[in-house]
Amino acid sequence: MSPPPVPTAKRVLDTSALMTGRPFEGELFTTDDVLRELQKQDALTPQLEAFLAVKVRVTTPSREALATIRRQSESTGDAHRLSPTDIGLLAVASELGAAIVTDDYSIQNLAADLGISFEPVLEPGIQELVRWRYRCGGCGKTYSEWQDPCSVCGAKLRTTRKLPRKHSKLL
Repeated sequence: MSPPPVPTAKRVLDTSALMTGRPFEGELFTTDDVLRELQKQDALTPQLEAFLAVKVRVTTPSREALATIRRQSESTGDAHRLSPTDIGLLAVASELGAAIVTDDYSIQNLAADLGISFEPVLEPGIQELVRWRYRCGGCGKTYSEWQDPCSVCGAKLRTTRKLPRKHSKLL
């Protein structure tokens, strides 16, 4: 079940949303990091370049908004699952009071936790909020905060789910 339609006309588009070629309505935004990802993936078609030039405003989040998103991502455990581009998109959405358009479940998870609306693009979207913990792939010791490597055996940590918390906005 996907979240209800977003009441705002402002939308922040991530890389995957732009790569779908789907037309989006409203006031559209993205970040320089997304443009760099599109270039790196050789995804800037003439049609997408025209769409970006005419319909999408490129914006940069404030340092304060980035810091807030990073702090919150640590509390949910999403920090090690999100890229700097993801953090920037969430910061812009937060500052603008915009919905974020993405199929990335970690972005959706943190957006829901922060009260930022999101719109899935091709996938159904998350159904519950997830809190992550960290578990050693070698000895199985669990940690509530990230560290690398495991202090017991030196193996790499992996993220694992804590018990999910239902979120009224997602039901």
